[in-house]
Amino acid sequence: MAKQIREFNPLQPDFLDQKIRSRMVNNINGLNIHILEAGFEIKENPLILLLHGFPEIAFSWRKIIPALASEGYHVVAPDMRGYGKSTGWDRQYRECPAEFKMLNLVRDCLDLVRALGHTKVQAIIGHDFGSPVSGWCSLIRPDIFESVILMSAPFTGFREGGSNSESIHRELMTLSPARKHYQWYYSSATANRDLMNCPQGLQKFFRAYYHMKSGDWEKNQPFPLQKWSAEELEKLPYYYVMENSKDMAQTVSQELPSASEIKKCKWLTDADLSIYVNEYENTGFQGGLNGYWNITNDLFASELSLFRNCHINVPSMFVAGDKDWGIHQVPGALTKMKDEVCKDFKGIQLVKNAGHWVQQEKPDEVIKLIKNFLTKH
Repeated sequence: MAKQIREFNPLQPDFLDQKIRSRMVNNINGLNIHILEAGFEIKENPLILLLHGFPEIAFSWRKIIPALASEGYHVVAPDMRGYGKSTGWDRQYRECPAEFKMLNLVRDCLDLVRALGHTKVQAIIGHDFGSPVSGWCSLIRPDIFESVILMSAPFTGFREGGSNSESIHRELMTLSPARKHYQWYYSSATANRDLMNCPQGLQKFFRAYYHMKSGDWEKNQPFPLQKWSAEELEKLPYYYVMENSKDMAQTVSQELPSASEIKKCKWLTDADLSIYVNEYENTGFQGGLNGYWNITNDLFASELSLFRNCHINVPSMFVAGDKDWGIHQVPGALTKMKDEVCKDFKGIQLVKNAGHWVQQEKPDEVIKLIKNFLTKH
C-alpha cells in the first residue's frame, strides 16, 4: 500500500486568524488527522465539527472557525481522509477503495471526537461531500452528534437504486454533444492524472473551477429538475454533466475569469488559492476522488442498506447558496430530505448571491445562520 508520508508543517499563513491552531491528532482509525481548531483553551467548551467537501480542505472553514469559537465553542475542522495534511491513507488508485466507504468515514469522525476528549458534538456541519458524511454521523449516532447542518448537498439517506443506473449513461451518450456525469468520471482511473497534469496548471484549474461553481459565474441560475433522465440532466452546467470528449480541467478552462474578475474576487484571493494549490500538489486528488465511489458503486451503497428507512431525528437544517446547482443536481433530493429523512427539520436557508462555496463566498451570512440554529435548537 502506498501510504502518504511527509513531515508535518503546520498550516499557519500570515493571513489565517491567529486564534486558529493547526496541529495533528494521531492514531485516528488508522490515520493521523490534521485539524484547524479554535476555542480549545477552555476544556468545557462544547464541540462543533466542520467537515469540508471536494476539492477543499479544512482551510475552507477559515472564515467560520474563529467566529463560532468566540461564541464559546471548541470548533474543529479536520482535513478528511484523503485530503491535505492528514496521512495514513492509500494514495494509489484502487477499484473499490474500501477505506473510503461511508461507514469508515463515520468511524474517522467518531475516533476524532474521542481523541479530542469529547463525548458529544453539539453540531456537526458538513459542506459538499462533508454533507453526507455529517448526515450519516447524525443518523447513525444521534447520541453523540446532537444536531446537524447540511450544506450545499441535500442528504437523502439510503437510496434504493437511486442515481446509480447504467441506463442513464447510455442515454447521456446519445445527446449532442455526448455527455458524461462528473461523479462517474471522478471515480475513473484517469481523473487524478488528468487534474494533476492539466496543461493550464493547478493554479488556473482551481481558479476556474471555483469561479464556475460560485455565485460570480453569471450562468449559474439553478432550478429544479423534474426527473433523473438525460433530457433533464442535460440542463445542468457542463461541470456536472461534462462533454464526453473533455476531462474536468478542459471543461472549466474555458471559463477562467479575467485578471480584473480575479482582482474583484475578495472571497478567494490569490493567497487563499495558493494554499489549496500547495496542498493538492503534495497529495494529488485521488484521496478526495475516492469518496465518489460511495455514490457510483453498488457495493459501497449496499453497506448503507443496514439503515434503510432510518431517519435523522436530531435537529437539522440545510444551508446553500441560491446560485448553487448542487441543490438540484439530484432531482427530488431536496424534497426527500426535508419531508422524509429529517424528522426534526428546521428549514432550508438559501443565501442570496452565493454559489456552491457558500461558507467562503458569504461567511457572515452563514455564521449568522449557524448561530441562530445553535441558539434556538
